[in-house]
Amino acid sequence: MGVDRETAILRVWHDHAAPWTRAVREQAIASRRLVTDAAIVEAVLAWRPKRIIDVGCGEGWLLRALARHGIEGLGVDAVPALVESARAASGGRFLTMDYAAIATGGLHEQADVVVCNFSLLGGASVDALLGAIPALLAPGGGLLIQTLHPWSACGEGEYRDGWREGSWAGCGEGFGEAAPWYFRTLAGWMQSFAAAGLTLESMREPIDPQSGKPASVIFVLVPR
Repeated sequence: MGVDRETAILRVWHDHAAPWTRAVREQAIASRRLVTDAAIVEAVLAWRPKRIIDVGCGEGWLLRALARHGIEGLGVDAVPALVESARAASGGRFLTMDYAAIATGGLHEQADVVVCNFSLLGGASVDALLGAIPALLAPGGGLLIQTLHPWSACGEGEYRDGWREGSWAGCGEGFGEAAPWYFRTLAGWMQSFAAAGLTLESMREPIDPQSGKPASVIFVLVPR
């Protein structure tokens, strides 16, 4: 069942590349507009990198934002239509590659910072990807992960690791079936990091100014 859900994630994102690109570029998603976009840019700039790899880069907005600060970047995504949108908008370096290929050593690149910004949705696929991250980091490099905060994302479900139904609520028009996603507790994230040879250096909890609750969590990690 887990394999089917992993496959469903990619299928749904392939089907929704166009509406997602429109939602991002029109700033239709309130949490991104108010909090989370700026939060990940600030976290990257705090590291003062010269070069980053954006894993799950989507339509490339983060690399465009960081390029204005003189930061070189490589964007990687499994959805060809998103990669093409990213290239058309910036002319930067973008590759089409899925997480399985990265996990097996297919990405022969290194950077000061690897970023995964709301791009870690799966279960086993994410664990495999995390295990490959240390090899992508230059000496002194770090991994930044922004994801849903387990406390605020738990909803009415039990607070335990497991698959959840997805939703496009708040993303605007043009969306259909939503992708499933794998919910991790804080302890679940820590276990995945430890198994991948990563150590949590710090953690940020960007707050939604309207609700006063965490809009996300940003994990700052380094190789063990």
